[in-house]
Amino acid sequence: MVQKLLSENPIDPKLSRYCGSAVLDAMADASTWADDVRNDKKNRPWHFIDIPRGAKRGPLETYCAEDGCVTRAIAEQLAILKDKNADGAKRTEALRYIIHFVGDLHQPLHAITNADEGGNCVPLKYLRRKPREHNHSFSPNLHSLWDTAIPERDMEGADPGEYADTLAEMFAADIEGWRKAGIHLDDWAWESHDLAESTAYGALTPKIAIEPNVTVKSCTDDNNVGERLLQQHITAGESYQEQAARVVERRLAQAGLRLAMILNEVAKAAL
Repeated sequence: MVQKLLSENPIDPKLSRYCGSAVLDAMADASTWADDVRNDKKNRPWHFIDIPRGAKRGPLETYCAEDGCVTRAIAEQLAILKDKNADGAKRTEALRYIIHFVGDLHQPLHAITNADEGGNCVPLKYLRRKPREHNHSFSPNLHSLWDTAIPERDMEGADPGEYADTLAEMFAADIEGWRKAGIHLDDWAWESHDLAESTAYGALTPKIAIEPNVTVKSCTDDNNVGERLLQQHITAGESYQEQAARVVERRLAQAGLRLAMILNEVAKAAL
């Protein structure tokens, strides 16, 4: 079903792609499409859900923005994908969104905020890299570490296929339990939130205080939160990398298994 939709409704070759032509697998190629089009589609809020640090577990609609959030986006796109009478191009767009958003939902910093744009406004020293400011944004920052730097270092030069095989072997004993737990988007979001609190923020040196829950659209908001955090000289060293990598490995494995579960359910419904 996945291969048929993707092959019959290809991505516009004129679209500027994040990975260029480096990815040959159709499903992997589809996985970055939602980032490639989010500025044109003006649906950036679909990629995350801003659950404030310190929030108590409960219904997520409280934290879903007016323009949407990742859990709502997955549910809405699932309804389109399951509709076998829907336009093929629309179903394929929905498929690409779901592939991407299930990944986003399992990245801990896509389910938390500390008035810092999900960690994008947290400058830090990562191993030997010192934080630098450019146009009111910072590199490295906490969010980018979890998006790319931590998993890439953990891969130790392996290509994605080899790394995926390694993760499948590491978590072989857990897969049946994850499958039996079923499909629960809210639970997965709270898992990410709790891991962001305990590890993404919790393992930093020094600890970052919980900020007032205010809307932030730039690192200069919330009394210049980015500059204030830069002055705290936050570090993420080898110990942080080791703790974070263990979380990243599990979340990648869970996201892959859970995406498979969702697509299998869709395939049954679309028969």
